[in-house]
Amino acid sequence: MDFRSRSRTPGRWLAWFCAAATVALPGPSHATAVHPNVLVILTDDQRWDAMGCAGHPILRTPNIDRLAAEGVRFANVFVTTSLCSPSRASLLSGRYARAHGVRNNFTEYPDDLPGYPSRLRESGYETAYIGKWHMGETNDAPRPGFDFWMSHRGQGNYFDNEFNINGTRRTIPGYYTTVVTDHAVEWLGRKHDRPWLLVLGHKAPHGGPIQPEPRFEHAFDSFPMERPVNADDYATPGKPAWLAESYTTWHGLGGPLYGRKEYGPFVRAYLGTLASVDESVGRIHAVLRERNQLDRTVIVFTSDNGFVLGEHGRVDKRTAYEESLRVPLLVRYPPLARPGTVVSNMVLNLDLAPSIVDLCGAKPLPGIHGQSWKPLLGGKRVPWRTSFLYEYNFEAQFPYTPNVRAVRTPEWKLIRYPNGDGTPDRFTAELYHLSDDPHEMTNLLESPRWAGKRRELGRELERLSRIAGPDSMPVYTGITHVLPKY
Repeated sequence: MDFRSRSRTPGRWLAWFCAAATVALPGPSHATAVHPNVLVILTDDQRWDAMGCAGHPILRTPNIDRLAAEGVRFANVFVTTSLCSPSRASLLSGRYARAHGVRNNFTEYPDDLPGYPSRLRESGYETAYIGKWHMGETNDAPRPGFDFWMSHRGQGNYFDNEFNINGTRRTIPGYYTTVVTDHAVEWLGRKHDRPWLLVLGHKAPHGGPIQPEPRFEHAFDSFPMERPVNADDYATPGKPAWLAESYTTWHGLGGPLYGRKEYGPFVRAYLGTLASVDESVGRIHAVLRERNQLDRTVIVFTSDNGFVLGEHGRVDKRTAYEESLRVPLLVRYPPLARPGTVVSNMVLNLDLAPSIVDLCGAKPLPGIHGQSWKPLLGGKRVPWRTSFLYEYNFEAQFPYTPNVRAVRTPEWKLIRYPNGDGTPDRFTAELYHLSDDPHEMTNLLESPRWAGKRRELGRELERLSRIAGPDSMPVYTGITHVLPKY
C-alpha cells in the first residue's frame, strides 16, 4: 500500500509510539537450554508488512521491532490456507488442512490429533492457552494439551468478553488485548517448577468491524490513506470473473462492510489495533526480563493469516494473493537466534509445530508436512523448500471466494479455481511472475512466452497436492448476490 504522510503527527501517542526500549543483548557465552520456555504470540489477520521492522511507512511498533532486533525476522512467511481455523490447526499440527481436517471456521481441532502443545506437555512442560482459539465456533471448553485454559466462543469481541477459565465462565470487561495481556502477565508471574509453554492469542487486528482501543482510535487521523495501486485491477482483462462478482459483497472493497467511502477509517482502525498489540508485546518482554526468564525463553511472534486491505478490490483473506498469504514471523532466542538476522527462505505456518518440538527436544510429531526452521535461526544454509501448495475450500456461509488451489515458488505463482465437481474450471486461472510483478496485476496465463512455465508449475502443483494427501473440496456454484445483514 502507498501510505504517504503530508504532515507531521504531534501528540503524546507519537512520543510513546516511537520510544523503543533497549536491552543488553547476551553474548556468545549463553548456553542453549535443553528445555527452553516457549511463548507464542499469535495475532489474527496481521499481514506481513504491518510492522515497523518490515518497512511500514506509518505504523510504528517499537516493541515488536525489538524482537526482530534481538532475534530473527523471517521475511518470506506464508500460510497454506488463509482462513482462521484451518491455519490455526496447521500451526498446531504441522499439517495441511486436508490432512488435519479443519477446512473451515466451524470445525473443531480433533482431540486425538497430535500438536506441539500436547507433545510438550507429554515431555514435562506446563502448558497454557490464553486468548482467541477459534476452532469450534460455539465451544469454549478447555482443550486437551493445556494445563491452563482461558478462551471464549468463536471470534470474541473487542470489548467485554465472556471467557471460560479452566471450566468456569466469567465476563471480563475491558479491551480484548489488555484483558488477555493482563492474564498472561499474571500467569507468567506465577511460580513455575517446570519449563512452560504459553500461547497468547490476540483478536487484533481481525475485522468485522475493526475496533481500536479508544486511546489509539485517532492515532492515524492525520495520515492520508490512499488506495493500493492494484485496488481496481479486479475488473481488468485476465482477472477471474469471480473477483469482479465479489466486489460488492461482504469481502469486496465496494461492499457494505467497509465500502469505498470508508476506506480511510477502515485502514486506520486496522493499524490502531496493532498499537495495542505492540504495547502488549512490551509488557510481556518486561515481565520475562524482570523474572530472569527472557533469554531462556523462545519467543515467537506470528499471525494466523494475512489480510487484503483493498488490493484487487478485496477486504478479506481467503485468496492466494500475496496480501492474503504472507504473515509476520519473529523469533527471539539468544542461544540460537543471532540478533538482527533476516531469513529469506520460504517458511510456512506448517513449520511452527516441528520447529518448537525440535527446539524443546521433544518427540517429533507424526504425519507432518512442515520442517523445522531451528537451523535457520543461526544463519545456517540447509536444504529448504522451493515451492509450496496453497488451498482454500469454498464456504457456503461466505460464498464470495471459490475453491482455490495454487503453487508458489520464489519467483512464480500459479492459481487455479476448481469447481469441486470434476468439471472444467469455471474461472480463468492466473499466472504471475512475482519478481517482475509483485502486485500481481498482469496475468500471464495466455502468454505464449510462458506456456512452458505454466505447464511446469501445473505439474508442481499436482506433485505437491499428492504429497499433501487426498483432496476433497466443496462444489462451488457461484457467488450469491444476496448480501448478509451485518
